[in-house]
Amino acid sequence: MTAFAFSCFPCFTQARRFGGALALAATALLAAPAHAQDKVTFLTSWYAQAEHGGFYQAVATGLYKKAGLDVTIKMGGPQVNGMQLLTAGQADLIMGYDFQVLSGVEKGLPVVTVATSFQKDLQGMLTHDDVKSLADLKGRTILVASSGRASWWPWLKAKYDYTEEQARPYTFNLQPFFADAKTAQQAYPSSEPFQAMKKGLPYNFFLFADDGYPPYGTTIVTTSSFLKAKPDVVKRFVRATMEGWVSYFKDPAPANALIKKDNPNMSDEQIAFGIEQMKKLKVLDGGDAATMGVGTMTEARWKRSYDYLVKEGLLKPETPWKNAFTLDVVSGLKVMPN
Repeated sequence: MTAFAFSCFPCFTQARRFGGALALAATALLAAPAHAQDKVTFLTSWYAQAEHGGFYQAVATGLYKKAGLDVTIKMGGPQVNGMQLLTAGQADLIMGYDFQVLSGVEKGLPVVTVATSFQKDLQGMLTHDDVKSLADLKGRTILVASSGRASWWPWLKAKYDYTEEQARPYTFNLQPFFADAKTAQQAYPSSEPFQAMKKGLPYNFFLFADDGYPPYGTTIVTTSSFLKAKPDVVKRFVRATMEGWVSYFKDPAPANALIKKDNPNMSDEQIAFGIEQMKKLKVLDGGDAATMGVGTMTEARWKRSYDYLVKEGLLKPETPWKNAFTLDVVSGLKVMPN
């Protein structure tokens, strides 16, 4: 008996170890999240900044991970064509823009907007402090980039009866604005106004959305095929992102660390300025988001963008504009801003 027991001891030990491994595996399965870690690549529209904070916050605080997502954020930039990379499968979702997506749909691209970060587009006008409204710019020089001529300039010109003679090229250099008190220029709330503040120049900033400019800001866009194949992944990504935005406006420190890591040129001062501006302009929690939740969109709002583009000859009337968005993902999401 002793010899038999000794000779079978390795078998007994292996069996015990195997049983222990099974127990550990079972425990791990029970402890695992409801969703496996689905890999998602998200491409932004520019270098990392405060306006991207909600996405970085969802990474930094583990909101994506909690949602069963392994999210990689890639920065966009002046030489990055997000729509091209999306349709080529190099990104699963991108940071988009209503007019861009409507134009893509007109060209037959299979792209669709699933949510918006902001209820207001962030495009606006930087003026000297004697200008009290956009209407005061009639007759003054306005610096407009080429992209603006195919987006907000026709809207602004028609609304305030500006003339084409007022427009001059904007080369992303603020010196002409600093040098001429009768010049205004296009701007984003956290960028050009920040530079004017640093120079000690009194200024005003007017957000076009507050005067009726229709598009949403910092939207989430994917392909119709990705949405069809992985609707739950898209919905989890959108929910975690909106939770990230709410969290970011409360305590931005986790995301800011990642923003500065991706974009070392971004200072704490400029990020803080950007957050302050976004809160002041109520881009996240204004409009429909106040009652319907962050990220929400409406068909009526999209129709306004479509009508504007068609009116100005920037979009063909027969464009199937309803293909540019879906409300299914944000419907019932109810991530409230406070």
